[in-house]
Amino acid sequence: MQPIDYRRQTVLITGASSGIGAEFARRLAARGSDVVLVARRRDRLEKLAGQLSERHGVTATATAMDLAVPRAGADLDRELADRGIEVTSLVNNAGFATYGPFHEEDPDRLAAEIALDITGVVDLSRTFIGRLRERGDGFLVNLASMAAYQAAPALAVYGAAKAFVLTFTEALWYESRGTGLRVLALSPGATQTEFFEVAGEGADGGMSRTTPETVVRTALKTLDRRNPPPSVIVGRLNRIASSTTTLLSRRHATMVLGSMMSPEKGR
Repeated sequence: MQPIDYRRQTVLITGASSGIGAEFARRLAARGSDVVLVARRRDRLEKLAGQLSERHGVTATATAMDLAVPRAGADLDRELADRGIEVTSLVNNAGFATYGPFHEEDPDRLAAEIALDITGVVDLSRTFIGRLRERGDGFLVNLASMAAYQAAPALAVYGAAKAFVLTFTEALWYESRGTGLRVLALSPGATQTEFFEVAGEGADGGMSRTTPETVVRTALKTLDRRNPPPSVIVGRLNRIASSTTTLLSRRHATMVLGSMMSPEKGR
């Protein structure tokens, strides 16, 4: 595959108001890409867009939108078309988790989690992938997670959603071979972001947290390879942990992670 010319890219980044999404925006703008920042918090998006435009001389567009609503991708596509913006690459980063016993969780919150973490990823991918394939010089990155690689007690819906994102994205990688479009599932472990303010501090299972800078650096390094893989795990220890779980039965792997993730540990 030909190297990515980031100066010719207009990258749509969801969940761009903080954390990994905001870091993607900063790193891509530094490489010369125009960026479209999407999240619900307009004030944060506009502040970041202004900083990126001033610092790097790129076009940074802020669009406030709730991506959990049905067919948000079509609404976003129309809005960008009205502004004359052509998306050439996509980073599906928006998502959140619900931490605790499944039977105690609020059904409305679980429905919103599924709508954003699964349905939103599929919807946005389907909205833009045809044009990304035709153009053939960009990338589609979907945020999976280490939680995708085994059952995640106390994060049951989130883990299942990220397992979906992982296998969904790897399938798109195969289907996109020969088009020039790079497709990548990015799987960080616990990362120091606002994720835990929403999910709960115990949702990291006591594991050390990496930084958004490390996560995005791994993603871009992988995309810059001549023949990128369908997925990448962030961090050597996480890669080792993922390999280790394959040596255990599913019963034992679930028991081990369940003991780490139990909300009762901190009580």
